[in-house]
Amino acid sequence: MIIKRFISKLLDSNVYILEKDNEILIIDSGVEVKDVEKVIGNKKVVGLLLTHGHFDHSAYCLDYAKAFNTKIYASDKIKDTLTDKKAIYSENGEIIDDFSNFEFISGDKKLKLGKFDIECYYAPGHSKCCECYLIEGQLFAGDVLFRRSIGRTDLVSSSRDEMYDTLIKLEKVEFENVYSGHDDSSSHEEQLKNFAIYKRFLRR
Repeated sequence: MIIKRFISKLLDSNVYILEKDNEILIIDSGVEVKDVEKVIGNKKVVGLLLTHGHFDHSAYCLDYAKAFNTKIYASDKIKDTLTDKKAIYSENGEIIDDFSNFEFISGDKKLKLGKFDIECYYAPGHSKCCECYLIEGQLFAGDVLFRRSIGRTDLVSSSRDEMYDTLIKLEKVEFENVYSGHDDSSSHEEQLKNFAIYKRFLRR
């Protein structure tokens, strides 16, 4: 599996393009379609996964669905974020309220999209609609886990208690690397060193 990272102009969020046997899986949609199209070309896009609904990660999701003729996969809690001007945190108050191309994920489950086997982990804390995706040993964690920190828990629908429970869940997941919603990736070893620190911080 080939992983390519694009950095958005929206708060430097990451978009990941995964390629396997000429099939493409996209994670998050904060980069304009025209920039992603240059890399994807004529390859088949089997899905777009959203890690959560904040605008820097979801901004162009409807454009992606149209341009690549694909479905958008996200937590079943994401509607509340995308349709709330405060919760989505867009700079101009823009919301997303067209869900005709969405497929909603409830709880933890497995997906098969083309050649990609995906384990979905419901991971609230930073937002009620956060999902983490484990694909071939790589954990795409959105704004739940960063290289040396965790996502903010002082936002609309954030929860320190839920983030704590999410960390306990992710601590048990077998992964090689974390690909975060911002900044660089990190290894399993790096994250294990930090989990105890994160949990102590959340219990202060």
